[in-house]
Amino acid sequence: MKFTEILFQKVNEIWDKTHQHPFVVGMGTGELPVESFIRYMKQDYVFLIDYSKLFALGAVKAKDIETMAAFAKLLHETLNGEMDLHRQYAERFGITNQQLEETKPTPINLAYTRYMLNVAQNGSLDELISSLLPCMWSYWEIGKMLAEKYPGSIEHPLYGEWVKMYSSSEFGSLATWLINLLNQLVEGKPERELEVIEDHFLTTSRFEYLFWDMVYQGGEWRV
Repeated sequence: MKFTEILFQKVNEIWDKTHQHPFVVGMGTGELPVESFIRYMKQDYVFLIDYSKLFALGAVKAKDIETMAAFAKLLHETLNGEMDLHRQYAERFGITNQQLEETKPTPINLAYTRYMLNVAQNGSLDELISSLLPCMWSYWEIGKMLAEKYPGSIEHPLYGEWVKMYSSSEFGSLATWLINLLNQLVEGKPERELEVIEDHFLTTSRFEYLFWDMVYQGGEWRV
């Protein structure tokens, strides 16, 4: 069994809970309150600014040009694909790019991104991948789940573009590349190192759930 298949089994309970979260389900049914989606869009935009830095650090830590180029592609797709979707949504709500970029991250958002950046800066390339992979992989899983379980979700006038992007084979290919690379990098690693990588994966999977919960209920600074 491949290492990422083991990770998938171990994280199954967390991801199931995430998939059943009312925010996620609400995008599929079309019943998600618009104010929750606006909060998500703004918080995820500033999240993606830091998330993009992880791909840049991946290129720095890569040992060959092919891997460097692939991380550079991920960086480009995030800055000009995912974030452009957010900018398009913002325009529909009368929110400027400057307002998006000036959004203050919530405590959960800040803790999540700082955890990943700390791992990326101080750990190995496989640790970096294990910390950022739950976001990309689980988004692909969520996108596919919504498209299959709620057939009309892709045509929804507001949430359809989100479902369409994250259920796409193009987005899936980016996640699959990271999955395959992680499997290659951990070959022959001692158990103690694999446990560290696994812990990063489980930790950021938990952060993913907390992020969805935060944008659904709020979670801004109280003081």
